[in-house]
Amino acid sequence: MPLSTDQLVAEARKRIVEIPPHAAAAEAACVLIDVREPAEFVSGHLPGAVNIPRGVLEFQVGSHPSLEDPQRPVVVYCRSGGRAALAALTLGELGFGNVRSIAGGIMGWAEADLPVHVPEPAH
Repeated sequence: MPLSTDQLVAEARKRIVEIPPHAAAAEAACVLIDVREPAEFVSGHLPGAVNIPRGVLEFQVGSHPSLEDPQRPVVVYCRSGGRAALAALTLGELGFGNVRSIAGGIMGWAEADLPVHVPEPAH
C-alpha cells in the first residue's frame, strides 16, 4: 500500500536530524537552504538563506557554489518542516554528510522571535 504524504514525511523525520530554531540560528558556517518556492522565499526568508526549491533540489544542488564541499554543514527549512525533512533526507542520499532540518520551519523560527528578512519590493 502506498504511503500518504504525512507518512512519507514521518518516515523521513526518523532518518534525519531536526534541530530547534535557536540551534539553527547559532550555526555560523553552515549553508542555509530554503526549499520553498521562489514566491514564498521573496515573501520573507531567513537571513543569509539561499533558495533551492524542493522540486529542483536534486538538479541544482550540485551546481551551487556554496555546496561544493559535501561535508560543509547544511541546514534546510521550509514553511513548517515537511519539505525540509524530505530535502534533508535527499541531501544525505546525495552524499552530504552534515545535514539538519529546522524543526517547525520558518513558522517555528518566527514563533521563536528570530529574524526574518523581508526584501524591499522592486519598484
